[in-house]
Amino acid sequence: MSRSMPTVSLDVQVGERTLSFKGRVAWALQNLIDRGERGVTPIDTPGPRWSHYIFVLRGFGLTIETINESHGGPFSGTHARYVLRTPVTVLKDKRFGEAA
Repeated sequence: MSRSMPTVSLDVQVGERTLSFKGRVAWALQNLIDRGERGVTPIDTPGPRWSHYIFVLRGFGLTIETINESHGGPFSGTHARYVLRTPVTVLKDKRFGEAA
């Protein structure tokens, strides 16, 4: 399966539960899984609504740490780094363009 194509649906196992995600939430979770301890920032992995994706995933009981980081430049300020802390096992990862 090609890693260059975005995830469009994702089934994962968390403990005894199987959870299914679609669209951008599935994409966000796959990025969190792929990045591991390095985590994900909206600067490194642009997405329109990272804070919302994290909110939705937390609603399913996933523990995602938010680390506030400073950044410089003409628009200096802070941004979040999100790190998935809940162990998950990927059962199915459907990529854009793959047959159903």
